[in-house]
Amino acid sequence: MKLNQFALRPTTFEEEVIELQRIRFLPKDFSQWSSTFALSYLLKRSFPETTEESSLQAKLEALFATPTDNIVDYLQQNLVTAKVFYNVYFQLLGFIPEVDFPLNDPLRITSQVNYPQFTHSHLSPAEIISGWYQLLITHTVNGQTFLDELTNRGYFQEQMTSSTTPRPLFFNGKAQAVFDTHRLIREVVYVESPQDSDHDGQRDLLKVNIIRPVESNQQPVPVLYTASPYDQGTNDYEGEQLTHNVNTPLTVKAPQANTLHQTSQSTSLNLPPARDAQNNTRQTVESFNSNYDYSLNNYFLARGFAVIYAAGIGTKDSQGWRTCGDQQETISTVAIIEWLTGQRTAFTTPSAQKAITAWWCNQKVAMTGRSYLGTLAIAAATTGISGLKTIISEAAISSWYDYYREHGLVVAPGGFPGEDADVLAEETFSRQKNAKDYLTIKDAWHNQLRQIGQGQERSSGNYTDFWEQRNYRHQLQQITADIIMVHGLNDWNVKPKNVYKFWHALQPLPVKQKLILHQGPHIYINDFRSLDFTDMMNLWLSYKLYDLDNQADQILPDVLIQDNAQPETWSTQSDWPQNTDSICTYQFQPETLTKQAASQSSIMQYNDQLPAPLFKYYTQHLQQWEHDLMSVQAEPLKAHRLIFQTPPLNQPLLIEGRPEIRLKIASSQNLGLVSVRLVDYGNFRRLSALPTTLATQASDLGYQYQKVDLREYLLQKKPTAYQLISLGHLNLQNRTRLTQVKSVVAQQYYSLVWQLQPTHYRLLAGHQLGLIVYATDFQMTIRGNQAITYNLDLQGCQLKLNVNPDSLL
Repeated sequence: MKLNQFALRPTTFEEEVIELQRIRFLPKDFSQWSSTFALSYLLKRSFPETTEESSLQAKLEALFATPTDNIVDYLQQNLVTAKVFYNVYFQLLGFIPEVDFPLNDPLRITSQVNYPQFTHSHLSPAEIISGWYQLLITHTVNGQTFLDELTNRGYFQEQMTSSTTPRPLFFNGKAQAVFDTHRLIREVVYVESPQDSDHDGQRDLLKVNIIRPVESNQQPVPVLYTASPYDQGTNDYEGEQLTHNVNTPLTVKAPQANTLHQTSQSTSLNLPPARDAQNNTRQTVESFNSNYDYSLNNYFLARGFAVIYAAGIGTKDSQGWRTCGDQQETISTVAIIEWLTGQRTAFTTPSAQKAITAWWCNQKVAMTGRSYLGTLAIAAATTGISGLKTIISEAAISSWYDYYREHGLVVAPGGFPGEDADVLAEETFSRQKNAKDYLTIKDAWHNQLRQIGQGQERSSGNYTDFWEQRNYRHQLQQITADIIMVHGLNDWNVKPKNVYKFWHALQPLPVKQKLILHQGPHIYINDFRSLDFTDMMNLWLSYKLYDLDNQADQILPDVLIQDNAQPETWSTQSDWPQNTDSICTYQFQPETLTKQAASQSSIMQYNDQLPAPLFKYYTQHLQQWEHDLMSVQAEPLKAHRLIFQTPPLNQPLLIEGRPEIRLKIASSQNLGLVSVRLVDYGNFRRLSALPTTLATQASDLGYQYQKVDLREYLLQKKPTAYQLISLGHLNLQNRTRLTQVKSVVAQQYYSLVWQLQPTHYRLLAGHQLGLIVYATDFQMTIRGNQAITYNLDLQGCQLKLNVNPDSLL
């Protein structure tokens, strides 16, 4: 077990005393304490759930001080040794003596955990107090700090109702749960957005669901804002009906020097006048009872932050059209922040008679969320809107082209073949759930869908103005919000290229950036045991939204990456990739990747057309197709893909950044597509594809509030034969530049150079690096089952990897 903590704020003893006194863990005067009294006092403060002396005595007697004495008996002595302190320390964190650590030598603990370093074997009262401060900020086996665990057991219960408790209350630079979650206020307002996206002659009203601490009635609080188009429901059936057939052939595109025409996107023509409110109020008239499952937001409700959710234009109880990622959706997202910061009007009901301000907000906002939610956080940040202090974008899209297309091809987000911008617009058009509203706008909405369908130009896969308008990386110059990016290195839905390009595009800008890369797919990571992610966000948001001088920017690493080979292991870097001048080049020889250049030309061939029954089977069994593609021994696809492998590695190989592939290839027809997969081969135990649930309802987000599970990536119980590292796809007609379409001459060789999805992957000694070259990707590309034969001239093929310098030895 590794309880990695990256949000620990270094403190002096004087600071520790002040903070302990602030949370009432330490009295004002402790100068006359003995060491045994200090330990006894702090121990008794650590069982807030007890109300009788006998109950407390029983709990203390359950703690071993030595192999023969419990802590109650031990404290009859007049000294406290470091060994005894560590024994108690580890037990309070949930470790089991003589199982996780020996009582005779507790620092031989088998887990990686934070603990204080003592210079003396016999501890002074000051050392015990300082050690207890470390205990309070250290993670337990349940994945939260010991102070958070005490909070769950009622430590702040009395302070929560006391008028003298400072709010917010900070400890080690992080906000504590002293806000009453049993009295949260839930209310609804309707923000008037400066747009008329459905062209009905009125500015669009946007429904906003607000959850805020009751204490915000007395003092303003900051806001965590999640823009979620899914918030008001989805049209799953209609989306499925609109999903495109991917069993269609690749077609020849007309040559174009530039697929962009640079048409501007108008958003303000003939904007209707703003509504006039009859009067103003501070009292809402609508509430809601939805329970949101984003536990990170819920965690902060107990710590002095309000949370709001808005689904945006075209959703239930709001107005406008869904537009899927364009400027209209950005305006809709930003309008909510403008209201929170006093720059825009909201009303208590859709009739827009009474205006209401966000009088309870301190005008500091952060945006949170994963996938589409994190994408809209990026969109909002590109406007430079004042009041938006930071965004935490998880698995976010930075260019919608990179979500639905790749190098001139229609390439589906992993797991959703046939989805496209129009499908997503329909799925999130929850205005449809209001029958009265929908019947009056149905025809106009279908016209809007047709326009999206035409604009996305699915027939070509080209990068057009439609996609340029949805590329946030080309709109970064106004960004003022600091940014934390979180992404899975195995996220084949929102592929890692989105965060990689966003990270590098931000580097020249005067904003702070942090990057966290994990080994998961399209998931949240705030419940991992091996990472104090929630603490990190607490440190960051306390700094950004409460202006707390807690050195968060210096404490949190610039780049934090989860290891793929060793469970519960995270490493810090200053950039991604860390080294850009250590290049390892592999040449192609038949079935082999080697560092030796080929002495003569060698041609290898594969065909893309499968027997009709096998083709049909694979379209319905995508996992089997993937197995047969990647398994070296699998027979069904042997003639339809080429696999090249290194010999077993003699030493570890760390691959970073974007692998570069060079292919010299010819197609038997005047069109073609190329797909490539970089693979880790070898029969070894690897991390599981999804995190394992270690314990259900392992901890609480506050006092008697909301339970959450504890999860972690562990090694699979059985070995696996391979692991996907990276992949890429390319249309032969877009071989020179994304915005250029060129002809393909049958049987003519072309030299292709392009980069695969970025990675950070460590192959251990004994593993083999493999590269698969093929055409149709049943999971992502269109599937035409065309009779196209591809020839590969191995002398013109290379794989270039950015590697750790040690890998070159």
